[in-house]
Amino acid sequence: MSLPTTMKAVVIEGKGGPEVLQLRDVAVPQPGAHEVLIKVAAAGVNRPDVLQRQGNYPPPKGHSELPGLEVSGSVAALGEGVEGLVIGDAVLALVPGGGYADYTVAPAVCCIKKPDAMSFVEAAAIPETFFTVWHNVFERGELKAGEKFLVHGGTGGIGVTAIQLAKAFGAYVMTTVGSDEKCEAARALGADVAINYRTQDFSDVVKNETGKRGVDVILDMVGGDYIDKNIRALADDGRLVNIAFQKGSTATIDFMRVMLKRLTITGSTLRIRSNDVKARIARAIEAQVLPLVVSGKIKVPIDGTYPLAQAGEAHARMESSAHIGKIVLTV
Repeated sequence: MSLPTTMKAVVIEGKGGPEVLQLRDVAVPQPGAHEVLIKVAAAGVNRPDVLQRQGNYPPPKGHSELPGLEVSGSVAALGEGVEGLVIGDAVLALVPGGGYADYTVAPAVCCIKKPDAMSFVEAAAIPETFFTVWHNVFERGELKAGEKFLVHGGTGGIGVTAIQLAKAFGAYVMTTVGSDEKCEAARALGADVAINYRTQDFSDVVKNETGKRGVDVILDMVGGDYIDKNIRALADDGRLVNIAFQKGSTATIDFMRVMLKRLTITGSTLRIRSNDVKARIARAIEAQVLPLVVSGKIKVPIDGTYPLAQAGEAHARMESSAHIGKIVLTV
């Protein structure tokens, strides 16, 4: 079957609010060596997409200028040297950009075959958040069974994933959210303690709930004044992992506390990592996490779906912070 030469895609016209996302006709990309072309069925919406739209998170050099970091769909064409995939395979994939479109290119090693029992919408909600949580919580943060874990933003895409994965692998889980309704949702996902940050100081609650010991690992995407509070909330030998900075990336902290408690402060961003790194994470997700999703032990909560033409509305929903779970575009 011949492929079209043009497709519908969401482009960022200028930078600014959700209104700069416009559906346009663009050329269908061509897969290079070790890449596949995916006919997109659904694409996940993530905070980095919002930052890119605002002009604050440009794509890596040489990659698509279109937004979208995770997709599900069917392999439509193979680049030279691709092994393990054939045309027609249903896949989910982490992509460096270009997901908000009828077709997108993905490194073959960053693709995972979609289980038959999983919908395309559910599959599109997995790569960015699950790759991020696995790498930062279990690899960089070295969370172990029996340890205490805190994730901020417990009802966003990263949060709902982190709560469930940490719980599934034997951790005691705490989270911060912005309303009592979200506290209930977080507890339903498995959180042992849910903290309404609008009415409670999370560092005080952590100390009270842990007998002043603190937590072993914190996953933070807030930054700003949370950085010092995180340090206060960590136990001896605790690990703080930052993956975003919604309140800013600078802070004044007392490094004496870091030294005396023997803390580790680390962080990462996934988009610029090599395909080899992403491939390693993909294989870990495939082996250790997808079976838990297929069995129902870990759920992929979907806040809502929007057609590709309504990408701006999807972004507005994300920026409202009213969502619980993932927001997905359908193609």
